[in-house]
Amino acid sequence: MPLTRYLQKILTSRVYDVTTETPLELAPQLSRKLNNQVFLKREDTHAVFSYKIRGAYNKMAQLTPAQLKQGVITASAGNHAQGVAFSAAKLQCKTLIVVPTTTPAIKIEAIQRFGGEYVEIVQHGGSYTDAYDHALILEKQLKLNFAHPFDDEDVIAGQGTMAMEILRQHSQPLHAVFVPVGGGGAIAGIAAYIKAVRPEIKVIGVQTHDSAAMHDSIKAGKRVTLAHVGIFADGTAVKQPGKHTFQLVQQYVDDFVLVDTNDICDAIKDVFQDTRSILEPSGALALAGLKAYVELHQLKNKHLVAIASGANTNFDRLRFVADRAEAGNAREALLAVTIPEERGSFQRLCALVGEQRSVTEFNYRMNDAQKAHLMVGIAVTSHDESSKIVTKFGKQGFETIDLSDNELAKQHVRSMIGGASKGAVDELIYRFDFPERAGVLMGFLTSVSPHWNISLFQYRNQGGDFGSVLVGIQVPVSERTQFEELLPQLGLRFWDETNNPVYRLFLQ
Repeated sequence: MPLTRYLQKILTSRVYDVTTETPLELAPQLSRKLNNQVFLKREDTHAVFSYKIRGAYNKMAQLTPAQLKQGVITASAGNHAQGVAFSAAKLQCKTLIVVPTTTPAIKIEAIQRFGGEYVEIVQHGGSYTDAYDHALILEKQLKLNFAHPFDDEDVIAGQGTMAMEILRQHSQPLHAVFVPVGGGGAIAGIAAYIKAVRPEIKVIGVQTHDSAAMHDSIKAGKRVTLAHVGIFADGTAVKQPGKHTFQLVQQYVDDFVLVDTNDICDAIKDVFQDTRSILEPSGALALAGLKAYVELHQLKNKHLVAIASGANTNFDRLRFVADRAEAGNAREALLAVTIPEERGSFQRLCALVGEQRSVTEFNYRMNDAQKAHLMVGIAVTSHDESSKIVTKFGKQGFETIDLSDNELAKQHVRSMIGGASKGAVDELIYRFDFPERAGVLMGFLTSVSPHWNISLFQYRNQGGDFGSVLVGIQVPVSERTQFEELLPQLGLRFWDETNNPVYRLFLQ
């Protein structure tokens, strides 16, 4: 569809039947810290606490009375579902909503609350794509009208009203708008409007490293499908971008930025400090990308906008966010240091660490006659400082590994130092994501323990709908093939950590 047609659809969108223009607010503390004027487009202020109401209602409002009477079906990671549920109640349309099993409880409860008697919820699969595939089957079986969460012209146009508001609210020169990207509905609509009206403004997409389907598709020149997606930023956990959205992004989006969980957690903290509002991980994704882009390109004195896209997060998840925010702000380097097990070496290391920096953590246990392995946390002020510390320690004869981005170290092993076992022969180490629901652990043990001995089990609740579990399993070499065949049948996301240097240093 031509750009002028999208512009027309955005200008005539039905969004304002159910919501109002959201604020564009300066973030004063963050602006001072980044030496740029940073503005937040507060999409968390909608009745459903996310921008998804825009596209959902605009899509459903375009349906004929006969189509509304027939009923609607959609698939969503949570926020689009809330928008559809709200719209279903407004338009009095029976609606079936399919969501992944990973959808946070707060979103499930909100879907039912907004939709009431007009909404039925089905949970299926571990990602949006799994839910979407199931919804397509139900669409044909039940003869319902599909309201796609992003790959639909009316949805794209509804999301594009964000750009219309931003340009009306901010008359001064604007360098870039940063947009969170899952399937691409929001960034497609925003880019279409901006490039039609103010093409000099950059539109920059932000994704996580473990859910970068659109980024990877643009790089490949065609739509790609990810085998797995990360679950922390569940609102953008999409395995494949849409057809319409991919074409628009390919034409009109200027750049992409990839960030990690630590970056998102730190962005959530930044927004809280400036607004006292708490965004969900996907809601803070654009700001995390903005910060990374500023650092990468050394921007100063620019006007920048981040879409604060939603605030539907479980309260319990805040424990995990607080733990990781410090790392996201590059305030701590986590290192594994090997020193000679001899008199004076430990003191020499402490003196070296303490010359100019604060020690945030020191874990040590003697378990070898020749060498000692320590895990050290050191306060830093930027992402590149940890590599400088590693080099410095190496020059002093201390073998050092940077663990600042090592999930096994951060989630588990830092609290298990000294756990090496000489009796755990033939041990394999795996990390699993366990859904926080009854029966999952027992099902795992029933599948594994009759065949092999569990030699290590460590669990850490991340405050979300999944817990991270570290498991040691003694599997003789002759039975490795049988074990590897069992793993996919467990129905859990897993990572083989047996060759992780953290395991070899501290647990093996």
